[in-house]
Amino acid sequence: MKHEWMSGAAASVLALVFAAQPGYADGAAPDAATAPNTATQLAAARAATKDLGETLKGQLMSAIKSGGAISAISVCKTVAPTIAADASTKHHLTVRRTALKIRNPENAADAFETRVLQDFVDKLAAGADPATLDYSETVTDNGATSFRYMKAIPTAAEPCLACHGSDVKPEVKAEITKLYPADQATGFKAGDLRGAFSVSIPSQ
Repeated sequence: MKHEWMSGAAASVLALVFAAQPGYADGAAPDAATAPNTATQLAAARAATKDLGETLKGQLMSAIKSGGAISAISVCKTVAPTIAADASTKHHLTVRRTALKIRNPENAADAFETRVLQDFVDKLAAGADPATLDYSETVTDNGATSFRYMKAIPTAAEPCLACHGSDVKPEVKAEITKLYPADQATGFKAGDLRGAFSVSIPSQ
């Protein structure tokens, strides 16, 4: 298993900030035998998360402008999965969003994602900026090897807290409850870890 921690520019559909060229947090680069392939996969992962984030951001901001936070909830419910699928197809990988506190059950974190998200939380508690957190690792599970990449999504004051904060308006809360009866994704404050983009690229 080969892995490395990295840091760089922020990436977040809700924070509206995206990764550019993160460096290795420990100053180490992949070894020469794996560097070309890893670099290609990392570039693809970053491009996919950027596409997903920017496209969803545009849809959310348009919905908020036209119909407020309730409209944004509907976009996340009906449009976000299509945007993620389109980005996955375009970049020949799988990209999605996940979190420790989920709204949509389909976004539940797997074991790898849970481990990385919890490490992000620990790093935030130690004073790290959530906008700088990303991680990649080549993993083997049941004989199948894949490149995994995650990029933290920080909580921004606007527009995130309208739907994910601790003081959500009653009508917004009612819509969330209607669409997501088991919602866990409220009570956040600005700067908290909202979740992460997650990319998986199977090895050929």
